[in-house]
Amino acid sequence: MRCLVTGASGFLGSHLTRALMQRGHRVTVLLRTTSHTEMMQDCLQSARIVYGDLQNLLALQSALASEPVEAVFHLAWQGVTAEYRNNPQQLTSNVKGTLDLWECAHATGCTTWIGLGSQAEYGPQNGILREDTPTHPKTSYGVAKLCVGQLTQQLCAVGSMRYAWLRLLSAYGPGDDERHMIPSVTRALLAGSRPSVTAGEQMWDYIYVDDAVAALCSVLESSASGVFNLGSGTAIRLRTVIEHLRDYIDPALEIGFGEVPYAADQVMHLEADISRLRAATGWDPKVSLPDGLRRTVEWHKMKGKNAGSR
Repeated sequence: MRCLVTGASGFLGSHLTRALMQRGHRVTVLLRTTSHTEMMQDCLQSARIVYGDLQNLLALQSALASEPVEAVFHLAWQGVTAEYRNNPQQLTSNVKGTLDLWECAHATGCTTWIGLGSQAEYGPQNGILREDTPTHPKTSYGVAKLCVGQLTQQLCAVGSMRYAWLRLLSAYGPGDDERHMIPSVTRALLAGSRPSVTAGEQMWDYIYVDDAVAALCSVLESSASGVFNLGSGTAIRLRTVIEHLRDYIDPALEIGFGEVPYAADQVMHLEADISRLRAATGWDPKVSLPDGLRRTVEWHKMKGKNAGSR
């Protein structure tokens, strides 16, 4: 199938682009000229590269007019890290840019729209998230994701396109943003430092990147439509996650549990009910958390060796 991937140079997007091509799909990627492509270097020769972004789709319109795609994976998003969660551009750039992208795809005959949502659409929750859990986003990021998801759902309904929206919890693995908890703690431990963290009593749902990508591919390759939660389906204590990382690196290293206080709005239990996605696609997570963390640590070790040999 001919697919377009936005956000292809990012963490999840780079893994998705590679997986789609390995499955025999033809992939077009929309990249900024300033995009860092280290995570997708092996894909650049095989993918069709179109330069632009959600605010400049002229080149994409031309490319899709000459060679249309059948499915869009929309992962590109401005402002995904904590410091941008309430930036006005969440609404002004992402919403309009996505609607322009949808119009471009629809006008050139695309029949399937697969968008990446977020658990932030639900707002602060403590417990298991189901697709019918009420949505009360508390950040501009969550509001924008919810808005985009609902608008594109309606557009697809009137435009006769298959629609799927996957609300992702916490994905991790090789290439994850270094500001996130797992990579930041891993790098500190590999450097022999003593990371300061919370008491780690939070129960959190982490999904390995390969499993998240397999879920997206399974949606493409099935008739699944609608809103789905995407996670591992299992919550594990954050302290246990950090201890696994420590033990894979050096069990003698110290961790400063409790040295960082909980935030006033700290969520203590976040877990996805993934039964709807399972039923619609037959997908199931394959990588256990211990195995995924081990793979992640090994990737960071190899990255450090490669950097040291330059």
